Amino acid sequence: MVLLNKSANHQIRGFTLATIAWIMCSTSMALPEWRIWYLNNPMFSYPSLAFVGMWGACICHHSHNSSNLSDCHYYTYHNNLVPLDIWLSQHLLLVANVIGLIGTGCAVFALQQLYTEKLQKNNDYNPLVLSAVLNAVASTCIFLAVICNYLSVPSKEGVTFLPSFQLQIFPNAQRAGRSMGMACISAMLFLLSAIIFISYCPSMEIKMFPIV
Repeated sequence: MVLLNKSANHQIRGFTLATIAWIMCSTSMALPEWRIWYLNNPMFSYPSLAFVGMWGACICHHSHNSSNLSDCHYYTYHNNLVPLDIWLSQHLLLVANVIGLIGTGCAVFALQQLYTEKLQKNNDYNPLVLSAVLNAVASTCIFLAVICNYLSVPSKEGVTFLPSFQLQIFPNAQRAGRSMGMACISAMLFLLSAIIFISYCPSMEIKMFPIV
């Protein structure tokens, strides 16, 4: 019983990390600041900024009379003008979001089984192991999405927007945004959660330390 209580405390930590990771993944996917473009707009005395995300772009103009004017435009999921790296990132983040949600659900079921002392009676099937695998897959998908975008930053890779966007194809300068960092943290939390689930799996602990 002491062994199971100790394991349950670690599993709750793993579940908490997985939940935070899923929230951060969903949030980063919705935010536009994956890439920050610096533009030279002749209509304004200061260069303009553009935030390019997975599902749209926001333009921020800076002038003497107005410090920040934002105009956001969104592209659809089936937009053929979206470059390959953003298209791949869209799919990878969607897969990570769904798989992470399923993995978190498996962790909830495993915790319920653990507290009712049913998990130790069935060593052949363990939802904690399934949750760990799903979280590891979600972490991998997010890391790949981050890498796809990060590699496009130094090359100043452009995006062919719709004419209504009124946004140039290539930036004068480009850097990674905070959404990319948030996604990276989400991937690390998913991976850490998977490690916790595997390291403190009750059925594995019982096999290593049999109750006599």
